[in-house]
Amino acid sequence: MWSALIGAAVVGVAVTLVLTFLVGPGDDDKDNRTTTARESTASPTPVTSEPTDAAGAPTEGTVSPSASASVSAFASGPPVGYALYADREGFRIALPPGWTRTTVASLYGIRVVNYRSPDRTHRIQVYQVSESSPAKSFDLFLSDETAKAPGFTELRRQTLDNGTFTATRLEYLADSIRGEPDPGTWHVYDERFVASDSNIYAIAAYGPDSDGRADELELLTTALAWFCPPRGTCDEVGQD
Repeated sequence: MWSALIGAAVVGVAVTLVLTFLVGPGDDDKDNRTTTARESTASPTPVTSEPTDAAGAPTEGTVSPSASASVSAFASGPPVGYALYADREGFRIALPPGWTRTTVASLYGIRVVNYRSPDRTHRIQVYQVSESSPAKSFDLFLSDETAKAPGFTELRRQTLDNGTFTATRLEYLADSIRGEPDPGTWHVYDERFVASDSNIYAIAAYGPDSDGRADELELLTTALAWFCPPRGTCDEVGQD
């Protein structure tokens, strides 16, 4: 989803904005570019089951939906090919089954969460934004102050506001994404939005441009439709 304090905030903003390019694969607590904080071992009441080690601490691995995600509480459910997940950062999201989850620390809000397809050619990234609006977040992101991925090419920027939902969506291409494989040119949809807890979050969907752009849009819109933030109030049948 804000003197000395302002200086610190500016640093935090810059770090938050470039996370989409800097976050590498699955090192979780080994990546301390933003903070040395460790991931909590607390386990939320799950809509889904997630891997744990013998001591009960969360582990990175394939996320698996529980039976409860597809029955009465979510009777209408997400689309075919997707399942609901209750992330340890406190939010709910819809993803294709069989994806893996990793996190890195952030200077602002929740940890940055990355979900990757089994072949690692698609990624969904979720994080919290520190700017006062989605538009201002992208203003800074697209400014000369913020480093871009190699070959960054802006395709389209849209303002989405229907009176109850405020968001800005950016579509772009990149030659490479740090820490990710090389499928050729990457195609990315990055949407930053005001959630029901009044905080601003970002969900970004990545994939190879060579297989078309509809799959990234589907990943993004499905994740957004079923996203429920920490401490937010959301309909059980997804968001409009």
